[in-house]
Amino acid sequence: IESILAGITLAMAMIPEEFPGILTVFLSMGAWRLAKKQSLVRKLPSVETLGAVSVLCVDKTGTITMNQMKVQDTWNPDGDDKKLNKVMGMACKADAYDPMEKAMIVFCEEQGISREELFGSELVKEYPFTNETKMMGNVWAHDGKNLVTAKGSPERILQLCELTRMEMAHIENKINSMAERGLRVIAVGEMVLSNIDDVPENLVDCKLKFCGVVGLADPPRDSVKQNVETCSKAGVRVVMITGDNGITAGAIARQIGMAADDKIITGDEIDKMSQEELMGKIKNVSIFSRVVPEHKMRIVQAFKANGEIVAMTGDGVNDAPALKYADIGIAMGKRGSEVAREAADLILLDDNFSTIVDTIKDGRRIYDNIKRAFGYVIVIHIPIAFAALLAPLLGINPASLFLLPVHVVLLELVIDPTCSIVLERQPAEMDVMERSPRKTDEKIIDISGLTKNIFQGFAIFGAAFGTYLTFLEQSPDNAALARTMGLTIIFIANMLLVHVNSSESEFAVQSILRLRGDKVIAAVNIGVIVSLIIMLYTPIAEGLKLAPLNWQQIVLAVGVACASVLWYEFVKLARFFRSKAQL
Repeated sequence: IESILAGITLAMAMIPEEFPGILTVFLSMGAWRLAKKQSLVRKLPSVETLGAVSVLCVDKTGTITMNQMKVQDTWNPDGDDKKLNKVMGMACKADAYDPMEKAMIVFCEEQGISREELFGSELVKEYPFTNETKMMGNVWAHDGKNLVTAKGSPERILQLCELTRMEMAHIENKINSMAERGLRVIAVGEMVLSNIDDVPENLVDCKLKFCGVVGLADPPRDSVKQNVETCSKAGVRVVMITGDNGITAGAIARQIGMAADDKIITGDEIDKMSQEELMGKIKNVSIFSRVVPEHKMRIVQAFKANGEIVAMTGDGVNDAPALKYADIGIAMGKRGSEVAREAADLILLDDNFSTIVDTIKDGRRIYDNIKRAFGYVIVIHIPIAFAALLAPLLGINPASLFLLPVHVVLLELVIDPTCSIVLERQPAEMDVMERSPRKTDEKIIDISGLTKNIFQGFAIFGAAFGTYLTFLEQSPDNAALARTMGLTIIFIANMLLVHVNSSESEFAVQSILRLRGDKVIAAVNIGVIVSLIIMLYTPIAEGLKLAPLNWQQIVLAVGVACASVLWYEFVKLARFFRSKAQL
């Protein structure tokens, strides 16, 4: 019976059964916390992957900017502003949902052009917007004639207009002037046909008369500049992908402090590049303009081929392949399509760039806490396992063994909530967003971390088992007292270990101060102390084969436990002074 009990004790002490629970609890709780911050996690492993993101590809409109379009400026070569505004409005959908079209219609109404005047005529034909044409239009039966109204990217609209070289140069100067102010520039054109049979099948077959250009403002979100700076410090490269022209994208990039804001690759240039050429170009380029969803897939592939961990945002049906292929696919919750959301790993409920940055920070925190929890389990299992193994080997009377199965169970009841609740709630370190992204091949338990854990584990083992042996030698007939001293040291060391290992740079005092207002952690700590009191000072003690301690013994146990754990604070202190000396 004694051999069986010793074997059960050793088996329970040796098996780190907490590991699967740690992964499940930490990732699930991480996903829950992210959901409270407007990030809905669809695939649990992505919570951990977030901390390794090195390239963040984002849309300009709605993610970096506020997606609140407003017509800021207009220009037309004839000086007829009303005609330009009316053609612009008639080129929109009557039931517009796009923020840009809504802004145009509102501007027309502000200029005295009613919706009835814009959409009261008979709609003969629609030319829908496509990523290939980058323009759209309507054909109206208006005043006995058929009026084709079109708007779109200046490059495409101007191709359909008959203009002299001088006119083209003048128009391009106006377009560039608006774009340099960060405005989205839309060109407007019209064509009048007397016969409905002459209406072209496609918009690209029309011969338009150039009416003018419209500049729409969509200012960056207030927090984006700070977020881009945070990403830069964290080693996360922000890449802007937009359907706008490069000059507008570059102007917005300058406003938010993006690096390499003067280096731009267009969608047409991507079409002409091989994948190897694109891989080389993107190393120094962070702005991609006039791209279509198909280009996103190639951009993601190129970054991944360069060894980057890529997070990609998208909202359209055609964005699904890029979202699927990216390491982290991020779909827009407000304006995103159902297909995009299904393909994504993460859904932004508020379509906000700040939420992405916060999510990356939380991903790093979660990964750090998983590492700490794994290390904690290794540390705390060493004194339990070696105490269970060494006592029988030393020939100690089975009735006087340090640990019996019931004591291992009690310790497991302390370990599980400590690593699952306390460590999961540890806040991010102060410098978590000032470190480079972790490498993808980084192990959760590396050699340096394992070495530290082994030293810490044996320090606690030496303190607890040494105290147990000392008291057992002094009072061979009072094994309960010796066992109680050893267990008390392990319990108290367990509570201190969480704060000591909460950071490799910050001290335990800082961790305790940060968590002083956390009611859950306070409840866990109080619960451990109350449990210890109940085990020692109630009739339960006799059944557990423990003995009550006097105040001198309690002070001794606390002092030994502190010494067994807090020595690592001096290691941190030495590192601090060494880093100061290097600076």
